[in-house]
Amino acid sequence: MEKIELINSVRYCFITNDVETTSLWNHRLSDKTGLKVLMEGMPVLLEFYEKYNFRTTFFFTGYIARKFPEIVKMILPYKHEVGCHGMYHEPDKAFDVLPYEEQVVHLKKAKKILEDISGEQVISFRAPAMRVNKNTPSALEEAGFLIDSSISSQRIDFFLSFGVKDKIKWLFAPRKPYFASKRNLAKKGESSIVEFPFSSLAIPYSGVIMRISPSITKFLRFFLNLENNLLNNPVNFTIHPNELITEKIEIDHITRRAKSYLGYILGDLVRYRLKLRNLGNPAIKLFEEQLKYIADKKYTVIPLREYYKERILYETVGQES
Repeated sequence: MEKIELINSVRYCFITNDVETTSLWNHRLSDKTGLKVLMEGMPVLLEFYEKYNFRTTFFFTGYIARKFPEIVKMILPYKHEVGCHGMYHEPDKAFDVLPYEEQVVHLKKAKKILEDISGEQVISFRAPAMRVNKNTPSALEEAGFLIDSSISSQRIDFFLSFGVKDKIKWLFAPRKPYFASKRNLAKKGESSIVEFPFSSLAIPYSGVIMRISPSITKFLRFFLNLENNLLNNPVNFTIHPNELITEKIEIDHITRRAKSYLGYILGDLVRYRLKLRNLGNPAIKLFEEQLKYIADKKYTVIPLREYYKERILYETVGQES
């Protein structure tokens, strides 16, 4: 009883980092961006986390890990978690458009790359662009994952992204970690996959919104902090190291990725313009403000796998006994 009360008194915040080769400045994937993420973006994150004594989860694509293995190795001395962000970040390889067999292949391939580099078991996954479908829970189980963080409960800004059809399910997703359904990661069920929802209130608590509107982010974190106080729901903030770097704009038009014209306007043009706001040094200042807020509110910041072992497994064993 004393241990349960002690655990429940702890206020948890997860900081999750999506690491890929996406150039926000040029609306494309770029190895040159990946190198800047390695040399500039990642050191900023690691320095901040050490300063505030935060331990986090990094979701790496298999591609960037294979291209720049040091980007994975550099987090290991700080006891951050190595998580998987799929093999690739191209829209046509998103998990909501891949059949079951291809999802398993991508997951196993990326997982092996990350485990070979880190020497650690990789159990946590976040889908690129948070795009999943009904086959993803079973694919994750077959590939040996235990944790997913691809669902953003009650988030509605997905209309500015791809995969809208499956993301509508987010509106009904639970707001604290739960065992997911075998056919729907946004619903409770009997799979072995524990879903860690990405915090939102219509819009996400993320580096993107932090940059687009610092004032909205202040409201979001106030609400999420209140929710944590009342319901003990962990907070899950997400950042990308490519938001913290500065690049030269090299394009004169926005490449169309969406099939429909409306999708092109919202998912490509509008989203690109919004994502350009406060990149680089302004993002670094805004991000440290978030970290200071989290520290001032006395949150315990640990990797997803650690919470899984300390809370999920402990409570599950307790219920079974």
